[in-house]
Amino acid sequence: MPVDGDGTLVGSIGVLTIATRGHAGPGEVLVPIRGGSETYIAWSPEPLPRGSTVLVIESRGTRSVDVSEWTDPFSYFREG
Repeated sequence: MPVDGDGTLVGSIGVLTIATRGHAGPGEVLVPIRGGSETYIAWSPEPLPRGSTVLVIESRGTRSVDVSEWTDPFSYFREG
């Protein structure tokens, strides 16, 4: 029986530990989940550098997700 993707990841915020290369190849994202942190293969439409904060926007199946660059909209209020 095939394992479905983990839909609970969609909407999670993570940090790229390996840069993505857009359509040329995936990177890796570290996502806090289930009381710990787990890594997933990360795909993005455009290249994103290591250390980028990203939003998980789609699950591609087991251990693989689509991500988009993310800027916390509330960071302004925390900083200033």
